[in-house]
Order: sequence, then C-alpha cells, then structure tokens
Amino acid sequence: MVIVGLISWWYTNGWLTLARKVRARVGGVLGFFSVGLLAGSLFAPFRQIAAGRVDGSITAQLQAWGDRLFSRGVGFVIRSLLIVAGLITVAVVAIVGYTLCIVWPFLPLAPVIGLMALGMGI
Repeated sequence: MVIVGLISWWYTNGWLTLARKVRARVGGVLGFFSVGLLAGSLFAPFRQIAAGRVDGSITAQLQAWGDRLFSRGVGFVIRSLLIVAGLITVAVVAIVGYTLCIVWPFLPLAPVIGLMALGMGI
C-alpha cells in the first residue's frame, strides 16, 4: 500500500509540485534581474544626481550635456550587461528545471538500473 501511495504521489502531485516550483523559480529569477524594467530604462541616466538643466554660460551647458551623455552611456552599458546576465541565468534555470521535469518520471527506475548495472559488473 505504501508503494502504491508513493507511486501515485510521484506521478501526480509530486510532478505538478515540481513543475510549479520550476515556474516559480524562473519567475523569481526574472523578478530578481528585473529585465523588463531594465529594458524600459535602458537609456536613462545612471545614478545621476545633479546634472539637469543648467542656466549659465555655454561652457557650463556643454559640460552638463556631456555629463548627461556620459551618464546615459554608462547606464546603457551597465543595464545591457545586467539584461544579458539575467537572460542567461533565466535560460540556465529554465533548462535545468524543465530537464528535471522531463527526467522526473524515470527517477524511480534509477535504483533498478543501478542494481542491474552492478550485477553486470559495469
């Protein structure tokens, strides 16, 4: 009776729980890297505190424009690197998780296969 209960759980609730956890993990990684927010603010200034509009000489205005341009360039590079790292991490987590979902039904056979291989001397 215990074996029937275990097999019943393994191929129903256990498998569904695993799939939900994999989906939640992929969503968690997407949320951690905030790929959508980073893409939406790709050209926003990076941690720029005070280089807004400047009233004054043309030199001061050009310097403020250069500061804003540099800050946007730095922001673009950093956000792009984070987006790439996030997408790579999401891909790895998804591939590992969904591979586990595919292998899940065959895991109960692993001890049997191991005993057969041991008996054959492999």
